[in-house]
Amino acid sequence: SCFIPGGLDCSISFVSHVLGKVCIHGRQKELLSVLVPCLTDLTKSDCIWQRICWQLVEGVPDRWMEAVVLGFVQRAPGADVLSRLLGNLVVKNKKAQFVVTQKMLLLQYCHTTAVLQNLLGYLSLDSLRRALLIKVLQELLETWGSSSAVKHSPPEQQLYISKAILICLSHLKEPETESCRQELLTSMMEGVKCHLDSSLPQIRRLGMIVAESISLKINTDGPVLKFQYEEDDETRELKSLLVQTPPCCVVPGLPDDDRNEKADAAPPVVLESNQKSQPAAAVMPDEESDAELDSDDDLIPYDMSEDKELKTKAPVYIRECIEVLTSSEDVDKWEATVKALESLVRKNPAATREVSVELAKILLHLEEKTCVEGFVELRQRAQVAVLTTDPVPVAKYLTSQFYSLNYSLRQRMDILDVLVLAAQELSYPKSHGKTKHSGAQKPCIQLLPESDSSKDWRRIVDERIKSKTRRFATGQSQVELVSGPNKFSSVAGHFFFPLIQHFDRPLTTFDLLGEDHFVLGRLVHTLAVLMYLAVNTVAVTTMGKALLEFVWALRFHTDSYVRQGLLSCISSVLLGVPTERLLEDMTEEILEAQSWLG
Repeated sequence: SCFIPGGLDCSISFVSHVLGKVCIHGRQKELLSVLVPCLTDLTKSDCIWQRICWQLVEGVPDRWMEAVVLGFVQRAPGADVLSRLLGNLVVKNKKAQFVVTQKMLLLQYCHTTAVLQNLLGYLSLDSLRRALLIKVLQELLETWGSSSAVKHSPPEQQLYISKAILICLSHLKEPETESCRQELLTSMMEGVKCHLDSSLPQIRRLGMIVAESISLKINTDGPVLKFQYEEDDETRELKSLLVQTPPCCVVPGLPDDDRNEKADAAPPVVLESNQKSQPAAAVMPDEESDAELDSDDDLIPYDMSEDKELKTKAPVYIRECIEVLTSSEDVDKWEATVKALESLVRKNPAATREVSVELAKILLHLEEKTCVEGFVELRQRAQVAVLTTDPVPVAKYLTSQFYSLNYSLRQRMDILDVLVLAAQELSYPKSHGKTKHSGAQKPCIQLLPESDSSKDWRRIVDERIKSKTRRFATGQSQVELVSGPNKFSSVAGHFFFPLIQHFDRPLTTFDLLGEDHFVLGRLVHTLAVLMYLAVNTVAVTTMGKALLEFVWALRFHTDSYVRQGLLSCISSVLLGVPTERLLEDMTEEILEAQSWLG
């Protein structure tokens, strides 16, 4: 290298071959961890060394180019350094271009966020490479908006592609954004639909974040997309990628003499400021002495410690609750009614049965008028209370509304949740009412406190009996379980069969076998729970046969959440239906299910 400034010609192709061969044989880390920092320092201010470095990487044969380029991208401390080391390699060499724009972005997803920022920042730092940056963004958006990719690629790869898109957007300039605005808008609409259709919350949130970022980029002045989702570390990291961080510059240090002089000069400034502040502080009492004369400190504050907040009285009749929920403008009374409705329904079952369907309809459409803490849970518990109080008519109403028009997906999933919770409550014995409590206190004779000799007599007698009794084996103490009638037994069919009837009939706003497969997954899991809770009921065999036919119709569904629900259905049938009924009445269905499971 010492002869190059003298004008002598030289060739470094041999060094390029050595570099490529060392990297491809697994010694990339050892070599480049020394070479990259050295070249970074040499190319910082010397353009001749920059050209040497460019020739070094351009001379690497294509069969070794991937290992070299990957090593430089991973070990460069920043995009500006990578630009100095590689130059326009991606424009001149097709193999390097494929590695940088295709393989590292679309075929691999193991690289860190810092590597992605290096890679895409490198493409943005030169006018010749910016065309590749826009091309990369278009290909990333095409993959991000592909429904097949969203369904079949792992969440880690989709997170990786989302990060790459956000970094590309951060590097776009205003004229480039204007030129591809329509393409960005089209890609955003297609991609966000695919992501919101996913059954995985992480994928849906990724779609929301990227769509918000694209909308923010193309609509700088107008309204932008805004979704509701939980903020976590991953969300904050993704949003931070939209803001470019300036490259870290090492500020040259001051000479030692200057540093000492400035360090010595600093304390007098502080002392001077302190000295100036002392006279000012001394003047303050004189200025405030007049103000104290006009103060209101001598007024005694009014004692409000025993004041109580006025509480609105909750209704005491079911029909009064219906009137408040449907027509009352008094917000406080409406809130008190929502909070008291569940207990009122359980205390007045006869009055509830008279208006049960009407009350279920009101609760299904009830919206939050004011901010009530736990409103969704309060409404759901009230719905469950109405359904358990009058199961048959209310179950018929709710299951018929599940397949009706003009309901949101949220309302349909609320119906499924209420049916499951009510079935659980009906199928398990209640712990209140006439049921015996195992820990209840039994009546006993109260001893007088003065009779010390008779104190703890029962314990003493028990110990004597125990010491004189020989036991050859002690079994586990049997705890008497709480038992009671299964109230779900007589109404299981009203919960189950209407839900399974019309799943294959698409409506204008509801298509279970199409785009609404997330609700289909919830429906399948609901049917599995209802089947499990119907164990030992009369209709369990008919329910099991119908459920196996339902599973057979959906066995090749593309959504993993739906297929997981189908496995739950088969498990519920095997647990709930008696063995002899399985072998006699459902032989074919069981064999088909066995082959599918295999």
